[in-house]
Amino acid sequence: MTNCHLIMQQTRPQFKAEAVQMVTETGKSIAEVARDLGIHDGTLGNWVNTWRREHPEPDEPLSPVERARVKEMEDEIRRLRMENEFLKKAAAFFAKTQP
Repeated sequence: MTNCHLIMQQTRPQFKAEAVQMVTETGKSIAEVARDLGIHDGTLGNWVNTWRREHPEPDEPLSPVERARVKEMEDEIRRLRMENEFLKKAAAFFAKTQP
């Protein structure tokens, strides 16, 4: 294995990541980026598809009303957990004091 081949293997993940980033962040087509980088557009397309499967776009952002509702629910969950912990401790305390 030549030194050049070793260097290419070591930088391949970084090269792939940068190539995918060029497609996802610049708005250039896969074919255009592949041509610029001197790689086959099918290869770059596979890399981009793999990345998109591993990093799916989040669903539509929450509306302000939905965001407020989520915050209310999170606050309620936090309160209920605290109450539950208190009740567990109280039950344990009373279980010890009863004959």
